[in-house]
Amino acid sequence: MKLSLGFSPCPNDTYIFDAIVNNRINLKGYGFDVEMADIEQLNRNAFAHIFDITKLSFHAFAHVSENYMLLPAGAALGFGNGPLLISKHRIYPDEVSFVKIAIPGVFTTAAMLLYVFWQPDKKNIREYLFSSIEEVVLSGEADAGLIIHETRFTYQKKGLLKIADLGEMWEKETHKPLPLGGIAIKRMFPDKIKNEIAILIKESIEFANRFPEASKQFIQKHARETSKQITKQHIQLYVNEFSTNLGTKGEEAINHLLKSGFEKKITPKVVEPVFV
Repeated sequence: MKLSLGFSPCPNDTYIFDAIVNNRINLKGYGFDVEMADIEQLNRNAFAHIFDITKLSFHAFAHVSENYMLLPAGAALGFGNGPLLISKHRIYPDEVSFVKIAIPGVFTTAAMLLYVFWQPDKKNIREYLFSSIEEVVLSGEADAGLIIHETRFTYQKKGLLKIADLGEMWEKETHKPLPLGGIAIKRMFPDKIKNEIAILIKESIEFANRFPEASKQFIQKHARETSKQITKQHIQLYVNEFSTNLGTKGEEAINHLLKSGFEKKITPKVVEPVFV
């Protein structure tokens, strides 16, 4: 059976899917048409139901849950992995609501957290590709920037300052791991297919964990940041036990985020069941 699969070129995603894309494990009769895109493009593709299986932000999932369910494997959530709000000049947290902010996409979980904690005026928010945000802030085009992915590891070298760590804020308030993004599959598929795909993704991660050298070339080929050290840090931060299996703790954290979004009128109420 051939299925379409979308994920980002970020090291955590290429690490997770390398064994599937490059046939390093038994795919049990499945084939995949693979396309890589920036996370916000994947989010928007999910609105159009383009991929059968897709990486997406949990914020975006709340808007497309009528058509997708979350798989238990492949997610990015954990502790100390949240988006950072940065600036060129000192800005204090109580000033955030009044400054121009560059974000990596309206439907990213980073943007959702910005609205959960600050409720900034939408006229002060502008979207950019995540990899451009540091330069946007340095040039003065925006007063502050919301950074994710590899830029978490590079902003200080460029002389930028941290205003706030939204992951730390989430953890302090909820005492839960921060859910960023997960793998969704179309709701219309039979449970058998959903469960078999979940197992394949879990096996792909387990293969990468056992044989980390096997995926290095594939990961580095698609990484935006060429530093091997940053790539390693990126994978260590975003691929963890929750990536292999959300478990009860992971599902509770995601449900809490989705509930917060609904209560603050950021997202619609999600369609149940949420998880495969």
